[in-house]
Amino acid sequence: MKIQKQMQQLQLQALAGHRELSQFPSQENAVTIAVSSRVLFNMEKEQQIYEQQGMEDYIKYQVEHEAEPFSPGPAFSFVKALEAVNTQLRELYPESEELFDVVLMTNNHAYVGLRLINTINHHKLFIERFCMTGGNSPIGYLKAYHTNLYLSADSGKVREALEEGIAAATMFTPEKMTEVSETQLRVAFDGDAVLFSDESERIYKAHGLDKFFEHEKAHENKPLDHGPLKGFLEALGKLQKKFYGKGQRMDCPIRTYLVTARSAASSGTRALKTLRSWGLEIDEALFLAGAPKGPMLEKIRPHIFFDDQMFHVEGAAEMGTVACHVPYGIAQRVTKKGIMDKEFSPAPK
Repeated sequence: MKIQKQMQQLQLQALAGHRELSQFPSQENAVTIAVSSRVLFNMEKEQQIYEQQGMEDYIKYQVEHEAEPFSPGPAFSFVKALEAVNTQLRELYPESEELFDVVLMTNNHAYVGLRLINTINHHKLFIERFCMTGGNSPIGYLKAYHTNLYLSADSGKVREALEEGIAAATMFTPEKMTEVSETQLRVAFDGDAVLFSDESERIYKAHGLDKFFEHEKAHENKPLDHGPLKGFLEALGKLQKKFYGKGQRMDCPIRTYLVTARSAASSGTRALKTLRSWGLEIDEALFLAGAPKGPMLEKIRPHIFFDDQMFHVEGAAEMGTVACHVPYGIAQRVTKKGIMDKEFSPAPK
């Protein structure tokens, strides 16, 4: 009961100075993005204290430094872009509840909440909902929040969320972060095992590239099954259409990209026909035919990029892109040598 009261008090403080409760977007209508505190803010020093000295010293340190705001983490610019889109949506549709709704999802103890609230207010972020679970996994709360996307630094929690059918990815911090747009949200997706199922990757790994091309040509009119992030692309498309409805297709503040290692002539047709069969649009499609994705992403400057292969995640991060690993599909279990892939640390190196 004591913890519940503390959390209620923290939530009320978080709401101070913001809109009235009746103006909050309905969770059923909103596009809910759950972000962990470790990707929204830079908490590397605090994480080291927790890992090396334990929970009690960690909580003590946080309380002693609660007036000191955290610096931005890799998800910070993404969240700011979500807020910029919300501002433009409210101008066009003042009564609409179809907005982005950010939930701070953390297994931190409630005592740490004050520092998080102070940081959010310091950076003028508009985050209304907190979920602080006091050391327990927050995954069980994701469905209750109608989560459309969960971002975390903890690969284990991301896998747990994906197993529950929730779009999720492990976010990494590049050593340098490319400047991104403050007015247009840009989201880049890999195709196979991200938007689509891993069906085609299974063919490639089992039989090689030639058989992969043959399979895709033979099945180009058969849509691929959905992958873990199809629903998030659908949610983005729903909001894009609200801008299109006001004649803002060319000036839409949400832009989506398909960045795939597929080649256009040999296997691109099936990818595009699959999206069309789902009734989904992608603004730009880049078929790289196996070329590195990092240089192209450097030109796009997305706020976030999703890929199922760490090779591409690391390549993107080296070029300054905030990249996320989607641990889904056969690429997570079998390498080209047939050995088990290692579990990747959630902490960036």
